[in-house]
Amino acid sequence: MGSPALFLALRRLRAPILAMVAVCAIGMAGLVLVPGVDAEGRAWHFTLAQALYFMAYTATTIGFGELPHEFTAAQRLWVTAVIFASVIGWTYLLASLLRLARDPAFRSALVAGRFRRHVATLGEPFYLICGFGETGMLVGRALDATGRRFALVDIDPVRVEEAELLDLVQDPPALAGDAKLPENLVAAGLARPECRGVLALTNDDQANLAVAMAVRLLHPGIPVLARAMSRETAANMASFGTDHILNPFAKFGGYLALAIASPGSYRLLSWVTGLPGTTLEPETAPPRGHWIVCGYGRFGREVVAAFREHAMDVTIVESAGTEAPTLKKAGIERSVGIVAGTDDDISNLSIAVTARELNPQVFTILRQNLRANRALFDAFGADITMVSSEIVANECLALVQTPLLGRFLQVVRTESDAWADAVIARLRGRVGEAAPEIWSVPLSAGGAYALHRALFFEGARLTLADLYRDPRERERRLACEALYLARGDESFVLPPEDFILKAGDQVLFAGTPEAREAQWPMLRNVNVRDYVLTGMESPGGWIWQRLRARRST
Repeated sequence: MGSPALFLALRRLRAPILAMVAVCAIGMAGLVLVPGVDAEGRAWHFTLAQALYFMAYTATTIGFGELPHEFTAAQRLWVTAVIFASVIGWTYLLASLLRLARDPAFRSALVAGRFRRHVATLGEPFYLICGFGETGMLVGRALDATGRRFALVDIDPVRVEEAELLDLVQDPPALAGDAKLPENLVAAGLARPECRGVLALTNDDQANLAVAMAVRLLHPGIPVLARAMSRETAANMASFGTDHILNPFAKFGGYLALAIASPGSYRLLSWVTGLPGTTLEPETAPPRGHWIVCGYGRFGREVVAAFREHAMDVTIVESAGTEAPTLKKAGIERSVGIVAGTDDDISNLSIAVTARELNPQVFTILRQNLRANRALFDAFGADITMVSSEIVANECLALVQTPLLGRFLQVVRTESDAWADAVIARLRGRVGEAAPEIWSVPLSAGGAYALHRALFFEGARLTLADLYRDPRERERRLACEALYLARGDESFVLPPEDFILKAGDQVLFAGTPEAREAQWPMLRNVNVRDYVLTGMESPGGWIWQRLRARRST
């Protein structure tokens, strides 16, 4: 029980506890004052210690029965009164305890205390997720799948309870509270040195703005990723230096413009940032021609801007009145595509179904607001489905996993379609259809001790091909590819296998989880590194290494 809960309990139970103390004190006083008679007929009195002992087993309803002498009528009368008084006192205390257990303030204090103790036990790096709706849950699951710890704060107690029921490897600390309140963020570990970043993913822009500002003031050294559903909020966040501002509608507009200009680049970007369990999708290039956009809210404006960026003809239809006559009037028979982008999933599906009935060849882009409706959208089979929670989650994970991925994605957006297709074919041959796991290897003392020692102190010559070797069988190649290498101000995209490495390099890899796990011992263990580089197995421990060196001498 935390201190606030303890103080609240003592305050609520003050009266019944004082009543029990009074019953015991008065009972002891009466036992000491009322005289008794011993076996020889002489008068005797309870001592304070004997009275306390008697009250201890009587008031607690044990009734042990050990007595110095048989009681007189006066003593029996007094003890009878004490017994009834103690029963009343215990009833009062138990009733107060039951009332306290139902007290919302006490239960909140109890949960908050347990949450603070849980956060205090986090002795390893963790991320703080504010808002555990669809987006927060996706991010939390992905972080847990990659072995990263996180704590969460959500204003809805139901979501916090759902988080406790998730099948996660590690139990995350979860607090039901308003993320806009700085004390809740501090309780969640914001000021702790182990906190590596904050993800503000609530469905309230003002709450996300408050979280971003609190991070900048209370722990400015860590990155903050904040979702902003409007450009005004995004501009406000940018004004005080928020590291990453994620607007799913603007992000999808950029993706759509990329898909029109370079469908291969869009396909590559979607694949490498996909959530665990997703697979490589077939190439879907939105056709050029006349488009109909149903719903001209924040999402619709971003879509229209992407189409007009490529000089495409667009007819805008408001969300109300999207039946067959309205679509015919908008020109659905001659349109190449339709966007159903209202705030209601059923309306979007209705628009898309009607459009396909009128024009079976129409290209459909659907906005899915709730992931719970995935089965309906999968059954329909739109050409492109926009799920804002997945867009934000993908972007968060890409930034959390490694900053190098963001730099590689900038390259993807500027390269040609043929280049992206070649990268997809190269990666696909290594890792298959599943979305690859992304990780970075810093050739530093902290990130790859064994390799850094070989490069910096031993003057070894290492190439990228050495990082592809399987530590279990050095002639076998790991299922991974280097996407990007950063060296100071220089960068190298898709470096070749014979690329010579230097201390301080940072390498971005894409591959299978098994490849990442297999590569790790080579980075940290000198003996494994020696086997991978030379094929010779070194003695396992320090003592054996010293004995071998002495024998060689």
